[in-house]
Amino acid sequence: MELYNRLCTITKQENVMKDEPMKKHTTFRIGGPADYFVTPESKEEIQAIVELCKKEEIPYSVIGNGSNLLVGDKGYRGVILQIFKKMNQIRVEENKIYAGAGALLSKIAATALAESLTGFEFAAGIPGTLGGAVRMNAGAYGGEMKQVLKSVEVMTADGEFLTIPVEEMGLAYRTSVVEQKNYIVLEAVISLEKGNPEKIKEVMDDLKEKRVTKQPLEYASAGSTFKRPEGYFAGKLIMDAGLRGYAVGDAQVSEKHCGFVINRGNATAAEILQLMKDVQERVKKQSGVTLEPEVKFLGEF
Repeated sequence: MELYNRLCTITKQENVMKDEPMKKHTTFRIGGPADYFVTPESKEEIQAIVELCKKEEIPYSVIGNGSNLLVGDKGYRGVILQIFKKMNQIRVEENKIYAGAGALLSKIAATALAESLTGFEFAAGIPGTLGGAVRMNAGAYGGEMKQVLKSVEVMTADGEFLTIPVEEMGLAYRTSVVEQKNYIVLEAVISLEKGNPEKIKEVMDDLKEKRVTKQPLEYASAGSTFKRPEGYFAGKLIMDAGLRGYAVGDAQVSEKHCGFVINRGNATAAEILQLMKDVQERVKKQSGVTLEPEVKFLGEF
């Protein structure tokens, strides 16, 4: 109770939940309870919560929309900080968009369209927040975050606030200095160009059509399950290994797109994990390629 009370002195009581089921906060719809689930409203609150956790030696983790995450069935011992709807402000100044780490990429893309700004179309259908997208340099259909970011405000592991220009962000395939140094993204500036709103909408509609027809959006998933191995496509390797539709319990390799592992309804983290291991083994045997998970693992399995 003492930790709960102290968290409630840092942020509002309504922002602190105990034994919160993580399946409510991941796009996989999987995950046991987190001891404490906190939704801070400012960078100062984040700073104070992290400081408290460090002082008391309590594990903590930061999540956004939970779109690239598999949380264990036994949940998470410690404090989850969710930077999402309470820190999702978006404002536009000329050709720049200033957005909080909790802003959804789809909302930023809609704002760009409304302001006739082009360059962010690729991200319109990525189901995550800006913080997660910056951390792993999210990309799709030939675009990636490093092409549009101007600067990022972070909190370092020592609790300092820093603004990092994009050139120093170390943005590469699915990684960044944020991931390497365990920084927390607070806000980012996105630099775009003036464009034709009809053309922008046309590109967004075209990409949406591609997603709807090629990806299993009707099922809970964490997006692409494995990273793209150099020179290959993970989905094709999985398909070539004869694993289209392969299932462990309610976890299944999507029949629509083999790069996705889906939750058909009541899959457990253990089933997803077993399926991923089976896929890795079979692909390695078939093609000699080692698939690396793109999904992040959190909590007790």
